[in-house]
Amino acid sequence: MRVLSFDPGYERLGVAVLEDGQKLPLVVYSECFKTSKTLSQPERLANISEKIKNLISEFKPEVISLEKLFFQKNQKTALKVAEVRGIILSLASASMAEVVEFSPQEIKIAVTGYGNADKKSVMKMVPILVSGLKKTESDDEIDAVAIGVATISTRAFHRK
Repeated sequence: MRVLSFDPGYERLGVAVLEDGQKLPLVVYSECFKTSKTLSQPERLANISEKIKNLISEFKPEVISLEKLFFQKNQKTALKVAEVRGIILSLASASMAEVVEFSPQEIKIAVTGYGNADKKSVMKMVPILVSGLKKTESDDEIDAVAIGVATISTRAFHRK
């Protein structure tokens, strides 16, 4: 199974492609895609859309997964993230891939076993749970990998 997972963001979009490996999920690709602050909002959204289209075309995922939008204090940020989620959901639907969404707590449970784990715990556990992950300091990229891990582990659980 090939999974394309996203940590949705307007300035930084975490992206990961994972395959269900023999022992551990294999990270085929991961990055933190950044949009330029010098571009207008429509241009930034167009860049995000183009990036997602290219990833879907290149990797042909069976499943596309992303984090559900959770309450944020900054309403402007929440609206921009919602716009990015809309792009992801629309392009995922058009690709005919299965779409799966996880809450932050579900992702943390899948990765750390604890739904209220902090960011540091997630950053520590993800490299242990996968193979092929390049060294990164980007928590958005790590979060995208964590979402992919949650997708694969959930599928493995339901197959048994």
